[in-house]
Amino acid sequence: MEEISKTRNIGIIAHIDAGKTTVTERILFLTGKTYKLGEVHDGTAVMDWMDQEQERGITITSAATSCVWGDKNINIIDTPGHVDFTIEVERSLKVLDGVLVVFCGVGGVQPQTETVWRQADRYEVPKIALVNKLDRVGADFFKVIIDMHKKLGAVAVPLQVPIGHEDAFKGVIDLVEYKAYLFGEEGDLGEMQAIEIPEDMKDVVSHWRHNLIEKIADVDPEVEDLYLQDLRVQPEDLKKFIRRNTINNKIVPVMCGSALKNKGLKFVLDAVSEYLPSPLDVKMPKGTNPDTDGEVIIKPDKDAPLCAYAYKIMTDPFVGTVTYIRIYSGELKSGTYVLNSTSGKKERIAQIVKMHANQREQVQSAQAGQIIGLLGLKYTSTAHTLCEENKPVILEKINCPEPVVSMSIEPETRADQDKLGMGLRKLESEDPTFRVKYNHETGQTIINGMGELHLEVLVERLKREFKVLAKVGSPQVAYRETITQSVVSTGKFIQQTGGHGQYGHVELRIEPSEKGEGVVFEESIKGGTIPREYFKSVEKGVREAAQTGVLAGYPVTDIKVTLYDGSYHDVDSSELAFASAAGIGLRDGLRKAKPVLLEPIMRLEVTTPDDYLGDVIGDMNMRRIKVENIEQKGTTKIVTGAAPLAQMFGYATAIRSLTQGRATYTMEPSYYEEVPKNIAEKLMPSA
Repeated sequence: MEEISKTRNIGIIAHIDAGKTTVTERILFLTGKTYKLGEVHDGTAVMDWMDQEQERGITITSAATSCVWGDKNINIIDTPGHVDFTIEVERSLKVLDGVLVVFCGVGGVQPQTETVWRQADRYEVPKIALVNKLDRVGADFFKVIIDMHKKLGAVAVPLQVPIGHEDAFKGVIDLVEYKAYLFGEEGDLGEMQAIEIPEDMKDVVSHWRHNLIEKIADVDPEVEDLYLQDLRVQPEDLKKFIRRNTINNKIVPVMCGSALKNKGLKFVLDAVSEYLPSPLDVKMPKGTNPDTDGEVIIKPDKDAPLCAYAYKIMTDPFVGTVTYIRIYSGELKSGTYVLNSTSGKKERIAQIVKMHANQREQVQSAQAGQIIGLLGLKYTSTAHTLCEENKPVILEKINCPEPVVSMSIEPETRADQDKLGMGLRKLESEDPTFRVKYNHETGQTIINGMGELHLEVLVERLKREFKVLAKVGSPQVAYRETITQSVVSTGKFIQQTGGHGQYGHVELRIEPSEKGEGVVFEESIKGGTIPREYFKSVEKGVREAAQTGVLAGYPVTDIKVTLYDGSYHDVDSSELAFASAAGIGLRDGLRKAKPVLLEPIMRLEVTTPDDYLGDVIGDMNMRRIKVENIEQKGTTKIVTGAAPLAQMFGYATAIRSLTQGRATYTMEPSYYEEVPKNIAEKLMPSA
């Protein structure tokens, strides 16, 4: 148990370009894991190991590594910031015990920061924040704190305040120990100098130290008692209170630094070790026995029954498939067999490896609390659970966003045909937000993803890793269909073929449901007009029929279907008959319920110099973008709005030419909305 208490499983999450990968590189260097500083802008970052990551200067896939700081073993996952790769953040947060959230000292809370923050909140992951890039022009540590309070609703409590502003950022004052430090010429890489707190900063330091204790007192009765009695809180006690309330998600400690200039990362490592939880401190995931549906209690102990979760699959050209695993309880030993309770198949544990980006270190066993890689698993995919055969348990699945962009893909030559199919299958097994479908009417293979960049990267991977030459069509929007009024519908499937026939009869109530609910199925059968064993078949028939809408063949969403009546035949009724009847009933009902087309609306944020605001807004109006807010930040304007995805293809090029390359933008899926009539008519097959 001692080993587990000294483990920290942390992720580094942030908006694109806030400096996550640079922070990770500095941590690896400071802990002695690497002996050369990697730089993202030079394409030499260890954690950005894929060719495309080095070329594009962005993180595409979450990379795992481990290092030691003091007496703590720290497992780190560096995640992407680009919204197209949001599933990488989602699945990493599922298995982490704590996160370091990196904020840009200039940009503050940016759109993707809000997204990853909400994801971390959903999994109740404790957080520490680092305000990075404090040496840049326009950086303001205290403005970022206010931003965190306003935009994230976070109880952000600085544990440090910076000495010096922008390029004069030269040290920090530790509010817990009440000490001041100046960085040397090499920052963290050299000796730091302990100094007296500067006279002109004593009032600021006193204010923020008081703020620290006051904020903790607001959420912790023990600290409140000390505060009301006006008793001095000792540093050792204060550390204990900060740790307790960080782990309970009541506060977010905030550090300051500049990763690129090697300033402040030693203090961040100390804070990670001191305040983020070990696997013993966090709530274990909910386990269910697949045989009885009863709850299974999971204990973070190596002597407990095995429970491990596969959160990510990667295809490696040299060793085949690497399955990333978080072990919640028990121990995994190489050469043993385990049960994949999700697929119901047995797996042999051939090789266990500790990962360092794309490097591997083979080990014989791994235990509760560790994040490791397994080589050679045959039946395990993302979100599968591994356990002991006689102690089965299944963990909850990952929440996967729906793809919003699709394009057709076809091999350039006949020789590429088989390789394309195999490559697409492997990429689909790795990435739950990537879907491959075959359109029988057009004979096309359609790939679906989270955005243009997402699909572009995957097509490039097909070329490089799987040696497949493929032609792709223009990106298309993943439209949806829904209904605008409630109807009742009858579905009958009756066939007489001599001997046993087929008989299924259902009465369905179909009505619009809340946004984002998908297809909801309920039954309210009274008096046994349909036996209970056919309910599942009716639901299956409804869900299958909802995959293809009646307007233009797009999937149907946000409807509620209630099975309220029907009839059956003692001899002729079957599961197939009821599934077919449900499909007929749903399609008939959709036609009567005034169906409409829906399009994905993106949340758009454009940062542009003041001079180009008029051009940017004019272009937005032409693209049907609803401008919601314009905010001044320094000499730039930040414009936020709701943008129809159909109008946003090629926006990167357009905004560059409008602003001479000086504007930037971010975009993420927000909601679905009805397509305007004049555009909907063009999308209908009859048009």
